[in-house]
Amino acid sequence: MQRLGEGTFQGLDFGCGPGPALAAMLTEASHDMTIYDPYFAPNATALEKTYDFVTCTEAIEHFYTPHKEWRLLLSLVKPGGWLAFMTKLVIDADAFKSWHYKNDPTHVSFFSRETFSFLADRDGLDVDFVGNDVILLRKRNE
Repeated sequence: MQRLGEGTFQGLDFGCGPGPALAAMLTEASHDMTIYDPYFAPNATALEKTYDFVTCTEAIEHFYTPHKEWRLLLSLVKPGGWLAFMTKLVIDADAFKSWHYKNDPTHVSFFSRETFSFLADRDGLDVDFVGNDVILLRKRNE
């Protein structure tokens, strides 16, 4: 899968929380970062442009209406751009029964590799699973 490459890119850290560490790291790596979080950085203007990449780290599991946030996130990524998630993935129904991650009352949406593969196929994205918890999706050029 083709990587983002060299140079400065415009990025959005969506759901950055109270301490946007990833945005700080990406800024240090010479990327121009914007942050958005509905509670800690409710900057609505951040949602009015498109980006070369959007990160969503340990936030997607907090989405009460994931179909709406998914559409919003897709709209924020330029053609050829990247959408990067970090979240714990459901392995299977049996493992879900004893999975500690579901016991956090703020975790209301859960995803699996199959879910991300389905969404990628449906919405014209290339998907790459990096390790156990990172999902990279590239929006195909229109």
